[in-house]
Amino acid sequence: MSEIRAAVIGVGALGEHHARVYSQLPGVRLAAVVDIVERKARAAGEKYGCLAASDYREILDRVDAVSLAVPTELHAAIGEELLDHGINVLVEKPISRTLDEALRLVRAQARGGCVLRVGHVERFNPAVRAVLPFCTAPRFFESHRLGVYSPRSLDIDVVLDLMIHDLDLVLQLTRSPVADIRAVGIPILTPKIDIANARLEFEDGCVANLTASRVSKDKVRKLRFFQPSDYISIDLFKQEVEMYSLVRNPSGPQIVERMLEVTKQEPLKLELASFLRAVRGEPTADDQFAACTGEQGTEVLTLAMKILEAMRRQ
Repeated sequence: MSEIRAAVIGVGALGEHHARVYSQLPGVRLAAVVDIVERKARAAGEKYGCLAASDYREILDRVDAVSLAVPTELHAAIGEELLDHGINVLVEKPISRTLDEALRLVRAQARGGCVLRVGHVERFNPAVRAVLPFCTAPRFFESHRLGVYSPRSLDIDVVLDLMIHDLDLVLQLTRSPVADIRAVGIPILTPKIDIANARLEFEDGCVANLTASRVSKDKVRKLRFFQPSDYISIDLFKQEVEMYSLVRNPSGPQIVERMLEVTKQEPLKLELASFLRAVRGEPTADDQFAACTGEQGTEVLTLAMKILEAMRRQ
């Protein structure tokens, strides 16, 4: 297709960024924005010079691809209808609230053959990409994803809101089945879990200790891991990577410290560009790791659900 007609359904804090990026990328035209709050839809429509609607059904015959940034509870119903209508979908993480809903989306994608991607945007973080060539055999992960309180995404627990990003990265970097889960979660400012910690043991012996909070004073996005002879620390927010390696030479062992080269870019722009390449049928080699399929989105949701279940047993 010469020009992809894109739309954003849900133009809240995150959806508005999707609209902005679509308006900047080549080969795509932001054709519509949709939000049940009419003033939000009108404001975005005026800002980006596109159709504004309060009902997504108004755009079904006008677009080729959609970013779905509505509350998680609506992902399955709207996403399934879009896919059945022949529209390619990038649904924000988590893919859905339940595994049954996730399977509805995966089956809809299989029926129609459209593209279904899940917005696990950290896969496109240039700091993560810089680490991939050096990730050999991780034995221990430690992650801290902390954020200040915000009224967004309060329909889901912090495990599905924030921790799921790091769960996805760890699953992609280990590629080993989870053998054991221990977790604790606490509601603080909402009825949902606001701060959580999970300890995962993998069948290959790797261990991951993950902490997520949406009631912290500072914004922190850090993932560290250890492997034989290496310690790698990733600051996902600053897009910086420190690597410490043990080097054995004739004069004795030496610790070598270095900053990995990272070309800083906006992960969302990389993610949407990858989605559009898939829509055109032109994925690149970089997309093979970074693009999150419906099946992979379901895999990480499955793990998140097991963590929440472990918390309930405490």
